[in-house]
Amino acid sequence: MTVVHADPRSRAQRRRDTEDRLTRDDDVWVASASADGAPYLVPLSHDWDGEALLVATPAKSPTGRNLAATGTARLALGHTRDVSMIDGDVEVLEIDELPQQRADRFAARTGFDPRQLTTPYRWFRITPRRIQAWREENELRDRELMRDGRWLV
Repeated sequence: MTVVHADPRSRAQRRRDTEDRLTRDDDVWVASASADGAPYLVPLSHDWDGEALLVATPAKSPTGRNLAATGTARLALGHTRDVSMIDGDVEVLEIDELPQQRADRFAARTGFDPRQLTTPYRWFRITPRRIQAWREENELRDRELMRDGRWLV
């Protein structure tokens, strides 16, 4: 059986699709690793402000500890046949350190407000350093859209 794939998208179209997904999707897969290399993967609600993704998770959760310790994360949007992979640098903010307007935006956008919980949460601001996007094998060649924090298209 022959599988026919759509023509590959241009890198510019993939950037538009990725930015649309960053803006519209509610959740992102967040991969982190402990100091001894144990991987951890969770879905978290996010808000994209055009420069960075904002997520929140309990400070003492495996993800919270890993992000704070390593300062890096790998994120995934979409599904396996239409994925955007993001490697980013993590800035850790205590729950009361984020400006109220930004926290209010996160809560309105996601329907989740960690400031209201008794469990101590932290904010994690993840700035993309590298972004890749592809659907099928025919898009692998030009999958890199951002390198060293700069869009290539």
